[in-house]
Amino acid sequence: MKTQPPITALLQSWRDGDESAIERLVPLVYAELHRLARRYMSDEKPGHTLQTTALVNEAYLRLVNSSPGNWQGRTHFYAVCAKVMRRILVDWARSRHALKRGGDQRAVDFDEALEAATQPGTDLVALDDALKSLAAIDPRKGHVVEMRFFGGLSIKETAEILKVSEETVQRDWRLAKSWLRRELREERPDGR
Repeated sequence: MKTQPPITALLQSWRDGDESAIERLVPLVYAELHRLARRYMSDEKPGHTLQTTALVNEAYLRLVNSSPGNWQGRTHFYAVCAKVMRRILVDWARSRHALKRGGDQRAVDFDEALEAATQPGTDLVALDDALKSLAAIDPRKGHVVEMRFFGGLSIKETAEILKVSEETVQRDWRLAKSWLRRELREERPDGR
């Protein structure tokens, strides 16, 4: 009988109704969640009122207060956490009108966002809107972007979760980047 890694076993226990499993899970995943949150926060303006630890805590609260998913393993869990963190930041930006289109934010194209996730001023709201449009047209490509860009997953990890070949993920990733780049360019006030 194959022994499952502790994170996967705890995720399955949580899914199966063991509410204490999430409390045992957190110490095992905290460092990686903090790394994800730090990556997101590095893209925000200096002086942002939401701090890295607060982002991790808010993501934890949202996960605990939701019904446990059908976790496919630790990679899937981190992808979901990344999506939750993205939602938190986008909700925060929308609620405070911090990233209005046409405002004083520096709009960036998708390649710049991918290369410079540490650059301040990426318009998360515009990126989120474009990603929603892509997901409405092609849900799998939307998932690929979420997992690769927001979750920091590799091609191989993304392929495992989506149950497709690595070549399919690479193709979807290239097409999605091209499509999003065009969408974000159209939203720029200067049309570049």
